[in-house]
Amino acid sequence: MNTIRDAALAPGGRLKIDWVREHMPVLRGLAGEFKTTKPFAGLRVAICLHLEAKTAYMAEVIKEGGAAVTITGSNPLSTQDDVAAALAAAGITVHAWHGATPGEYAEHLRLTAQSAPHLIIDDGGDLVTLLHTDYHHLLGEVRGGAEETTTGLIRLRAMVAEGILKIPVMAVNDAYCKFLFDNRHGTGQSVWDGIMRATNLVVAGKEVVVVGYGWCGRGVAARAAGLGARVIVCEINPIRALEALMDGHRVLTLSKAAALGDIFITVTGCRDALTGEHFALMKDGAILCNAGHFDIEINKGDLVRLADCIATVRKGVDVYEIRGRRVYLLAEGRLVNLAAADGHPAEIMDMSFALQVEALRYLNQNYGRLTAGVHPLPPDLDEKVARRKLEALGITIDSLSSAQECYLTSWRQE
Repeated sequence: MNTIRDAALAPGGRLKIDWVREHMPVLRGLAGEFKTTKPFAGLRVAICLHLEAKTAYMAEVIKEGGAAVTITGSNPLSTQDDVAAALAAAGITVHAWHGATPGEYAEHLRLTAQSAPHLIIDDGGDLVTLLHTDYHHLLGEVRGGAEETTTGLIRLRAMVAEGILKIPVMAVNDAYCKFLFDNRHGTGQSVWDGIMRATNLVVAGKEVVVVGYGWCGRGVAARAAGLGARVIVCEINPIRALEALMDGHRVLTLSKAAALGDIFITVTGCRDALTGEHFALMKDGAILCNAGHFDIEINKGDLVRLADCIATVRKGVDVYEIRGRRVYLLAEGRLVNLAAADGHPAEIMDMSFALQVEALRYLNQNYGRLTAGVHPLPPDLDEKVARRKLEALGITIDSLSSAQECYLTSWRQE
């Protein structure tokens, strides 16, 4: 039984899925392999991710591998109803719709957990957390999970520190083919896609404040500079702050940057990056948006408290009038690249989602041998995805000679 908005939307969703399929050659190769190998035969797989076309195609590849797949969205505003309908029509169980209330979102998660999964793909840790609390009795069925995001790994490692995590989870977010491309190039492009779709305003010449200079922040800042903006970076880590400076960006505290910025983008993975003390300093017309997983990086409670008037002025754009100044919030403070656009490019997610599928296969192959905890993805799987991507792009690279391999692995030099 599916929980979707409108089954009649399926044809439009199928067009979206078919489009990204053509631009995801690594996943396409896995799908072809799975037609005969069926690595997930007889298994139940639960997925909690942003439910749009690229995620949908990954779900279909896993289904091709023999799994019974249940999927829900990891963000109420990133689910695309036509894509959800197309997946349901393709025989995948779907519990998600766009604009879900907090209660509906929680119910969709519960229905997904009730599928009693053997394997999990999570984005932010919501599904794993739910299985460790309300559905603890189902943990015996779980062979392992794969986590997509920095935020999710923070939560999972906190569970490990408290001795709570009872299953092995692969840290897909930490794989090179994830953070070097998805976090940096994917986020860098898709965040600006979301901002420009939501506002239809020019970026060139503006002061852009990037709050957080991890891999995602690096990508956002680089693309801002490429679009002609002047970039200010705010960081708490001295090494990252120094890196931002040497990358050519201005580095300031938020209290100083607040009065200067035209566009503010939070990419911290933490709560309350922007609060009332910053809103009170902002210039008229300042634009706020979030590129972190949860909608807690911009303190919306402080915005409401300070505002004399709140109104929606454009789809995905709310204005808060504060003492005669207007501050605009995009996409309700949720992930702007998915709530106001289509997320990362298909070519980028081809690698990230291939890693997710390989992580599930690894978990199943090593069932009973992996201890509970957070595990790195084996480097050979990371390299496997990279090589397949290069092959799909028609690129050949060099390899070491036997003499070179010997030189790099021996302390004796002749």
